Amino acid sequence: MQRREFIKMAAVAPLVGKVGTVGAQGAVTFEEFLRESAVSREVINRFLRGPSWARFDPEVGYVLGNYLPSDGIDGSATISTIQANGARASHMYTGKRCRINTYGNSFTHCHQVSDGETWQEYLAAHLGEPVRNFGMGGFGVYQAYRRMLKEERSDHGAEYVMLYIWGDDHIRTLLRCRHAITNRFWNHQGGSMFHGNFWSHLEMDLDTGRLIEKENLLSTPAALYHMTDPQFMVDHLKDDLALRLYAFKLGYIRDLDREQTGRLAARLDYPFDWNRESTLIQQASELLDRYSLRATLYILAKAREFATQNGRKLLVILFDPYRAMADMQKGGARYDQDIVDYLGKEKFDYFDMNEVHLRDYKKYSLTFEAYMKEYFIGHYNPRGNNFFAYSIKNMVVNWLDPKPITYRKPNPESNEFKGYIVGYH
Repeated sequence: MQRREFIKMAAVAPLVGKVGTVGAQGAVTFEEFLRESAVSREVINRFLRGPSWARFDPEVGYVLGNYLPSDGIDGSATISTIQANGARASHMYTGKRCRINTYGNSFTHCHQVSDGETWQEYLAAHLGEPVRNFGMGGFGVYQAYRRMLKEERSDHGAEYVMLYIWGDDHIRTLLRCRHAITNRFWNHQGGSMFHGNFWSHLEMDLDTGRLIEKENLLSTPAALYHMTDPQFMVDHLKDDLALRLYAFKLGYIRDLDREQTGRLAARLDYPFDWNRESTLIQQASELLDRYSLRATLYILAKAREFATQNGRKLLVILFDPYRAMADMQKGGARYDQDIVDYLGKEKFDYFDMNEVHLRDYKKYSLTFEAYMKEYFIGHYNPRGNNFFAYSIKNMVVNWLDPKPITYRKPNPESNEFKGYIVGYH
């Protein structure tokens, strides 16, 4: 069926005036899409029983577990383990006091490398002090922020806190259940790699225009089995506006809710034009960007407020290699410019890895695609994590007070090696 013919047919459907229909050929309705996202009981069983890459968490849905994913360089498996405090396992100078905690998604957690190949471990080796890794694959900005609040209120809080914002983390913030959008391409491997279940998130109250912090709808292991019921997924996600816009943008579904989309567009001052049928997917994408970036601005303000009130120093990291950086490399505008402008205007300490890579790329006679393969296997390979660590290290050295021991110009003949030499007391 041609798109125009389908739109004509939709115009006389019972939902006329409520649902706008246009989308990729073969796309399903939003309700059908949600039904597809139900999970088998066997997957939930394996996820909860373990061993699995992720573990259930009542607040942010899941956190890192102990596992050996087969996703590393050259077909290798990667050793992915955790410490008693839930941070990813570290080995560099763990007997020394930790001053830095890091939060974010899989580029903070460092998916696809082993514990000793994370950028935190490379950085710790250079600084001579540990750097904790509380990142987790799949997190959005809000979920990383919530993890930060929890850990920084514990006995392993740190004076210096890094909040790493990557790629589509802005959008993940708004989703009630990220699994619904990743279900079509992510292999849960029978449950051992399951994640993206319901979690705490942000949503806009369309009546007031305010962003509201929402708690995890399925906050117990037993409640997680609701995800096996297709009707439950429909009933509890049918009004997830960010999810619907995202699925429409990706061509998974063919229908948008006119009323809700229009109200969101009005709240965000976006001129959504339903008469421009050929650009509805583009408009949905732009509206979703505006919505998600507004959410990130909210989180940044909250993160700074928390840091200030609790004696923390906050450093924000930006990196989006597959969208913002790719557009910048072609001479285009970055879609997240509002975030960059806000960080500068409000005088945040921040580090933009997009700019670092683009400067580095100019040194080589490579295509951009070939350059990316030097550092990435989807996520950073070990070389990429090493490059990141040594790219950010100058900023970290200047940020820390006192400076790391390796930058204090110590007298090598009188240095105290307690905590550095194994077995030294």
